[in-house]
Amino acid sequence: MLRYLKTTTSLAALLCILGFAGRIAAAADEREHRTATPIKHVVVIFQENVSFDHYFATYPVAQNPAGEPRFVARRGTPTVNGLSGVLLTNNPNLANPFRFDRSHAATCDQDHNYGDEQLAFDSGLMDKFIQTLGNGPGKDGATICQKSDVMGYFDGNTVTAMWNYAQHFAINENFFGTTFGPSSPGHINLISGQTAGATRVVGFFAGDVSGGSLTGDAQPAFDNCDTRETVAMSGQNIGNLLNAKNITWGWFAGGFRDCKAVHNGSDNLPKGDYIPHHAPFQYYQSTSNPAHLPPTSVAMVGRQDQANHLYDIADFWAAFDANHLPEVSFLKAPAFQDGHAGYSDPLAEQQFVVETINRLQASPEWAETAVLITWDDSDGWYDHQMGPIVTPSNTPADGLTGPGNCGTAAPGSQQGKCGFGPRVPLVVISPFAKENFVDNTLTDFSSILRFIEDNWGTGRIGGGSADAQAGTLMNMFDFRQNDNRKLFLDPLTGKGSDQDQDDDRD
Repeated sequence: MLRYLKTTTSLAALLCILGFAGRIAAAADEREHRTATPIKHVVVIFQENVSFDHYFATYPVAQNPAGEPRFVARRGTPTVNGLSGVLLTNNPNLANPFRFDRSHAATCDQDHNYGDEQLAFDSGLMDKFIQTLGNGPGKDGATICQKSDVMGYFDGNTVTAMWNYAQHFAINENFFGTTFGPSSPGHINLISGQTAGATRVVGFFAGDVSGGSLTGDAQPAFDNCDTRETVAMSGQNIGNLLNAKNITWGWFAGGFRDCKAVHNGSDNLPKGDYIPHHAPFQYYQSTSNPAHLPPTSVAMVGRQDQANHLYDIADFWAAFDANHLPEVSFLKAPAFQDGHAGYSDPLAEQQFVVETINRLQASPEWAETAVLITWDDSDGWYDHQMGPIVTPSNTPADGLTGPGNCGTAAPGSQQGKCGFGPRVPLVVISPFAKENFVDNTLTDFSSILRFIEDNWGTGRIGGGSADAQAGTLMNMFDFRQNDNRKLFLDPLTGKGSDQDQDDDRD
């Protein structure tokens, strides 16, 4: 069998084995903060630039060529709203979707601008991806690019860990970006549920702000590591709500301690570990740490001090090892492991995600933890499913349903927030996650906000945030169970130690 555990050891014995005495302080903090569910720790792993079809197009069926990690689905695995039939063989785009081999894990970055993505959707026909979003012909690092690459997808021989997590926990096939656009809007939507209230501070780029909302990748105004045009955001975010309730929380980013740190990326070029426009709390003065000050001590990680809840990812593990795991944590991988096409890839991403989850599962807090994995935007990768228009917009940047149109916005409503945007995966890993389950509940980034808000009773963000009407994640959980389920995988292959011999598989 996979290294897939349902712990039957008594709670008292387990706590003794794992040295519970050293975690009394953390437990006391949790008792002060009553939760609506048994979950006391939420860890959000926010990766980069993947559409749902890009990773789950043919789930749970992989091609299994020789030399690649083999994936065979468990009996009874449900299918997903992916690619099959005419979508694979007679697609309305200029070329059919195709499988990227594992040797082609490093791909080129596609166009994923706010307006261009809407044009590719073509009022729901989903037929203009190649001519609108495909990048090429050309060369990106060591990878030759073609415009038709935008139709490519991976299967369980490359994104093996993600497919294995889906087998043993839960995924949502109906989860969308709150709005269209690249990384910065995606990050802002994750923490505030809306992108309105954007003000240019330094420099100017026409695509950064539309109708008063953030639609491009301007950098945050309150960050000393900025290198170009910046934008400030007004209003509240989830950090403000958590602070008001004294909930311990933090945003933990690779390279935050030294924003000049670099690694070679998948394109064989140096890439900074820290990317300012991937740091959403830095857009809000109230939750910023412009000088990247460290916490005053490990015990203060998650609490209010000079770091203002913004940390290097090394601080997350320091707090974890010292039994001070915050109640709400957002993890941002160093850039070379964040999965972003061009400078990262699914294999580098897999190593980060698997190592993180393996380590979390080894802690006693795992029994009351939920890990939510999603991606900040689609990178423009083809996905066949358009979401509903829940936030219409009519600015010159819009074009989903015609020039200047994304539906018809009500008079006086916030503009530049055309959404839902592209569909992206959501994976929930927890002992309370339903097992081998595909959820179809209509959800978006703000559904993560709503889950946190409802669990800790923080109230809503307000100011037009989508959290007020967000779909629920609750259907992905079963809180009647507490089997302390775990799944340990190999970071390099994404497989369990004896997966090919698992007699629970076909």
